[in-house]
Amino acid sequence: MGIGSLSELDDRIAIIRDNIRQLVEQAAAASGSQNETLVADRIAQQTDELERLSKARDDLLAKKS
Repeated sequence: MGIGSLSELDDRIAIIRDNIRQLVEQAAAASGSQNETLVADRIAQQTDELERLSKARDDLLAKKS
């Protein structure tokens, strides 16, 4: 998936942050190590995506300056 406009990046970042918040809530409610591992893996994936999108946003802002 390509990097879009600043507005698109902001929207995607907001979605990822909400996903992470929901996953943290799921982790708190999860019972059993398998469920906890799955949620932790998903949180890690979402965190990686958030970092990638944040960097792309920062790069886009730097180009506009």
